[in-house]
Amino acid sequence: MRVIVISDTHRDFRTLRRIVDKHRGEAGLFLHLGDGAREIDDLLALYPDLPFEAVRGNCDFASRWPITHVTMAEDVKIFLCHGYTFHSVGEIAAQARKNGCRIALYGHTHRGDTHYDEGIYVLNPGSPSCPRDGKASYGVIDVTPGGIMTFLVEI
Repeated sequence: MRVIVISDTHRDFRTLRRIVDKHRGEAGLFLHLGDGAREIDDLLALYPDLPFEAVRGNCDFASRWPITHVTMAEDVKIFLCHGYTFHSVGEIAAQARKNGCRIALYGHTHRGDTHYDEGIYVLNPGSPSCPRDGKASYGVIDVTPGGIMTFLVEI
């Protein structure tokens, strides 16, 4: 199963839609890690059956999305958060571990990162709209019978 992970689109509907359109035929799930509630609502109005889940970011005022969320991709549990309510990436990985998750996802920094932390795959997809490291990006997770792969796609 392919999972597309996006964060920090900050009202850039065009970029969010371009990523979704590129992967709609292959992805089983789309995840947004916050700071994009308005464009998410517009996207879901356009594609009401899109398998899409999200969490609220620090700029998503009055959003209906939760601050943290646990979901599944095949038989793998995934922890989602924007990241601003945690003190460190290690704390996010620990929260994922506490929830029985094998993958921890966070945004907020606008900087892409993927690494492995004591049994937890950690991914920050960066920002496709306003990166702070000069690399517009989003994340991809492949959950296969052979294992889990996380990687960043620069755009």
